[in-house]
Amino acid sequence: MQINLSNAVKFESRHNGPTEAEIAEMLEKIGASSLEELINQTVPTSIQLERPLNLPAAQLESEFLKNFKKLASKNKVFKSYIGMGYYDTIVPGVVLRNVLENPGWYTAYTPYQAEIAQGRLEALINFQTVVMELTGMELANASLLDEGTAAAEAMTMLHAVKPREKKNANKYFVDEKVFPQTKALLVTRAEPIGIELVFGPLSALDLTDPELYGVMFQYPNADGEVADYSAIVAAAKDNKVLTAFASDLLALTLLTPPGEMGADVVVGSAQRFGVPMGYGGPHSAFFATKDEFKRQIPGRIIGVSIDRAGNKAYRMALQTREQHIKREKATSNICTAQVLLAVMSSFYAVYHGPTGLKNIALRTHGLAKLTATALTKMGLGVSSKTYFDTIKVSADGVLQKKVQDAALAAEMNFRYEEGAIFISFDEAKTVEDAAEVISVFAKATGNSAPDVHAMAANLNLELPKALMRKSEYLTHPVFNNYHSEHEMLRYIKRLETKDLSLVHSMISLGSCTMKLNATAEMIPVTWPEFGQLHPFAPIDQTEGYQELFTNLRTWLTEITGFADTSLQPNSGAQGEYAGLMVIRAYHMSRGEGHRNVALIPTSAHGTNPASAVMAGMKVVLVKCDEKGNIDVEDLKVRAAEHADDLSCLMVTYPSTHGVFEEAIQEICATIHQYGGQVYMDGANMNAQVGLTSPGRIGADVCHLNLHKTFCIPHGGGGPGMGPICVASHLAPFLPGNPVVKTGGEHAVSSISSAPYGSASILPISYAYISMMGGDGLTNATKMAILNANYIKERLTGHYSILYTGSQGRAAHEMILDCRAFKEVGVEVEDIAKRLMDYGYHAPTVSFPVAGTLMIEPTESETKAELDKFCDAMISIRAEIQEIEEGIADKSENVLKNAPHTATMVLTGEWNLPYSREKAVFPIAYVKENKFWPSVRRIDSAYGDRNLVCSCIPVEEYAKEAELS
Repeated sequence: MQINLSNAVKFESRHNGPTEAEIAEMLEKIGASSLEELINQTVPTSIQLERPLNLPAAQLESEFLKNFKKLASKNKVFKSYIGMGYYDTIVPGVVLRNVLENPGWYTAYTPYQAEIAQGRLEALINFQTVVMELTGMELANASLLDEGTAAAEAMTMLHAVKPREKKNANKYFVDEKVFPQTKALLVTRAEPIGIELVFGPLSALDLTDPELYGVMFQYPNADGEVADYSAIVAAAKDNKVLTAFASDLLALTLLTPPGEMGADVVVGSAQRFGVPMGYGGPHSAFFATKDEFKRQIPGRIIGVSIDRAGNKAYRMALQTREQHIKREKATSNICTAQVLLAVMSSFYAVYHGPTGLKNIALRTHGLAKLTATALTKMGLGVSSKTYFDTIKVSADGVLQKKVQDAALAAEMNFRYEEGAIFISFDEAKTVEDAAEVISVFAKATGNSAPDVHAMAANLNLELPKALMRKSEYLTHPVFNNYHSEHEMLRYIKRLETKDLSLVHSMISLGSCTMKLNATAEMIPVTWPEFGQLHPFAPIDQTEGYQELFTNLRTWLTEITGFADTSLQPNSGAQGEYAGLMVIRAYHMSRGEGHRNVALIPTSAHGTNPASAVMAGMKVVLVKCDEKGNIDVEDLKVRAAEHADDLSCLMVTYPSTHGVFEEAIQEICATIHQYGGQVYMDGANMNAQVGLTSPGRIGADVCHLNLHKTFCIPHGGGGPGMGPICVASHLAPFLPGNPVVKTGGEHAVSSISSAPYGSASILPISYAYISMMGGDGLTNATKMAILNANYIKERLTGHYSILYTGSQGRAAHEMILDCRAFKEVGVEVEDIAKRLMDYGYHAPTVSFPVAGTLMIEPTESETKAELDKFCDAMISIRAEIQEIEEGIADKSENVLKNAPHTATMVLTGEWNLPYSREKAVFPIAYVKENKFWPSVRRIDSAYGDRNLVCSCIPVEEYAKEAELS
């Protein structure tokens, strides 16, 4: 046998599921002679690309990691004392290995199917409890994208809930000492919706102004100062003015909580609770408020409910607040919680507990105090009087230069502003680090440094009495029982086993693209060269990141057929908003700022209309025809009606109904004819890459869900990334940042806090494109279309397929019509819950059509896995038929009682009219690897009526144990 020395396994063959033999079998089943024929029957030839993607050749996994290590080494990891909301942290090894690096946690989907997500939901309840107790507020959500976004959401929520006496007030006062990146996001979000921002010192605040509805403070502020705002808050209340605080969870272990000062909203970032800086993200922001605002709070709330057996169970509560239901009436387009990061922060709090957290805070404050005392002894002007972790040192330009040169030589980064140097400490710093900081100043001034170690022995906490925290926090047993690594490991594992993820089975969610998140793509995320950089580090220390950004922008621009890309938006919904703001800026630059109408098909994702309203646009709906396509005639009528004020069309392609609409180029041309722009929602790019592109169909801007098409894992509901790609005429308006130069010549204001959004997860998409190459990416798209059409053929005859293309093909997803089953009392939810008994997560339920299931298999699933899923769906259809034929009872059947738990089938008498085996082993393969839902079907209405979104008092569990 001849030896082939170049015979290495390509990454593509690991990523794409079907083998050559399976491809042939699947093509035969669906009646296509070749993959090319199937693609031509699915994707209109008029929009297919005329040349292959111009991307670098695919690299082997080992080759990529070797080359990427060289790129990473171009980043210089200096010790950061920059602060500004980003701090070095020590990620507990037990959390790093068992959560961040564990696909059981990072490949799970958003917990809409709560019965198979109880582990994540408990971790998020813990996160909410941490936030509520440290901020002193009554309610918290399950995290937001970043601190700036959370502050902007606070501004808009307070505007929506302002008292009747202030119904016409639109002025929002922001303390000038709020972080600059946060102020930039407030500017972005305020202007389109008519909120007037006033920045200034608190001495200029006039609470009697009838136009004023809200005030925002930073606590501690950007200078590091901590002040007692209780008198201002009390006066604000007297004047019907609402108050928002941006705060720091670690500081709040020592400081009086804003809730005890009377705050209406408290926001901030939980980054320093065990999540690396990552050059800006991803991190979990927090949002806490009063119970009276529970129906207006943005994002997701995890609440406590009960299941059918009366046992406590967690779920996402108050879903009617969300944009996917309220659509253009929503006040927020948030659809991503930073779940994976919130989970990490919650475990960090559980592991350290209240005493551990307080000790970390005391050490952090102590290092700042030690440094301030030493610098004062050296004759330097330390203006900080009351502070937590950040001190301000007076310094003219000459001294700044000397200090900066000495600091850089010692591989340290301070923050420099006119007349001052700021030094921020964190848990990763030590007394030796403080001594090094002091020696830098000694070198710059020619003074001798005092004996820091001797001084360290005589430090005391000496905050003003009004600012010293007196209330207890984190008293629940969960924060006090798992401080040994062994117990913590078991707790994390116990929660993990309650959740179904991609480690168990295919997750076939339409529009969510749950594909392989390869290990080789994930490995670099935890490298310090990417994780330990501050987002505002000097640009010459980030050459590796800059090369990554340049290459990734070039590749994504090529894939979309556009001219340029911004990597800043840190979720798909933020990408939508960014795209619309760029369109808005373009119109304004041409003297056409009056163009404010967004045409949106009725089938669109709910974030589309919500984003349009946030961008100051008026939503006009466009009908869809009986085949699920945009009604072209109705579109033309609407476009003509609004010719003078047409801003854009928001379109998803392929459509939300899983079809490549053949009229797409005519649709885009119609919008351009009337002076509008075409925004393409990138949710379905997995059916486009390498075959067609947004630029090819005639769009002007699109966002890309890197957490879908480009392999960043969903993380249980976040992180996400939503870069926007634009045509040349929109490139000058790509978003900027107030601290680091990004974006176009006429950049719109920031969309995310950090200049490159959630930078530390961009290596995942970079790795995917590098290892797949242009041909591999194109083949992945073909496999996604093949897999979808194979499922369609296997399920045809058992279920009705709602929409197909003109040649009977689906795109990369399809919709099963389950509405007819209502006649025998079976709801689509029953099918979703029954799938859990078969070991599967449900497809997308009742979107975009109520009473349907939308299935998207992705390219990463093998034929064997597709067949198992189809067997489950066919078996469930047979169970429905038993009800139709009267064999099974209409109310007491396997669908209505699903899911079935181990407790249900193993304890007590079995009084149901079907066997235990039918309940939990409905098909042979289930016995091989049974996934057990940990709770029975959850009562959503009960949870909404009795909202509890923090850890249940342990006495409640004791009562339940006694009753049972």
